Amino acid sequence: MNKHFVVGVFDEEAQLMAAVNETQKKGFQIQEIYSPYPVYEAIEAMGRKTRFTTAAFLYGLFGALGVLAFMYYTAVIDWPINYGGKPTNAFPSFLVVTIVITILVVTLASLFTFSVRAKIFPGKSFVLPDVRSTDDKFVMVFNNPDNKNDFEALARILKDEGAVEVYEKNIEPEN
Repeated sequence: MNKHFVVGVFDEEAQLMAAVNETQKKGFQIQEIYSPYPVYEAIEAMGRKTRFTTAAFLYGLFGALGVLAFMYYTAVIDWPINYGGKPTNAFPSFLVVTIVITILVVTLASLFTFSVRAKIFPGKSFVLPDVRSTDDKFVMVFNNPDNKNDFEALARILKDEGAVEVYEKNIEPEN
């Protein structure tokens, strides 16, 4: 990612949301929003939907079925042991282990899925357009328009909605 971007910096969440709504009305495409804490309204306004909960549910379902099938196979089919006259298919005794291993499967598979989707891996350079976004500022990033009039219109909208600063920046990955 080595491109030229327009960066708008805001002090408050309300100003950010007003700018998000106004820029979308005018047809500007938001590249990314950086904030010191999650702003769910901004994610929804950008139109980004997640299927992460569905994936986690499926991981849990397949994990639980896999653990139950494995324990049933080992305890009942492959190596049944008759001890003290107890039945070989002692299903209630499988539940605690199934719950614990299902949680482990969901956690590890979700972590892997998130890492792949976010393209996060050890040693990857990070991209942060404005370091103040980790402290107390809200930052909106737009692709730089080809037309100078479009840039001026975008900058005017951001300033009118309360941007503290609007500038162009060539964003490169940092180490």
